[in-house]
Amino acid sequence: MPYFSDGEEVYRYIGGLLTGVIGDEELGAKLKQADTTVQFRYRDPEAVITFQLIDGEDVRVDLGTSDLEPEIVMTADADVAHLFWLGRVNVTVALARGQMTATGPVAKILKLVPLIKPVFPRYRELLEREGRADLLEV
Repeated sequence: MPYFSDGEEVYRYIGGLLTGVIGDEELGAKLKQADTTVQFRYRDPEAVITFQLIDGEDVRVDLGTSDLEPEIVMTADADVAHLFWLGRVNVTVALARGQMTATGPVAKILKLVPLIKPVFPRYRELLEREGRADLLEV
């Protein structure tokens, strides 16, 4: 059984996580070191989240349709994405196993992953705050 019942839950939790990053100037500034726009394309259920991390511009998150042009596209099942944001997925292994696919400049993809790691504890906190301890039992 999937962790999320529909795309709206993906937007509420994963999208809410990334939207919350916008309000954190320190974390936002660190993430801008990636100097890219990444789009997360999730399936089962379907959801698209576009995350702009461009140095000199505001951090931006679009849920669903976006006019932003992604430089990096990460594709995965929403269940794999959920585990990733909990810090339980090694991206290199997931890519090798085909659980995730990535397109875009390899150097930027490799730079993005360690920059995102400080966001992982915030996801757990968000789920706890939202009363979704069931999503923490994996």
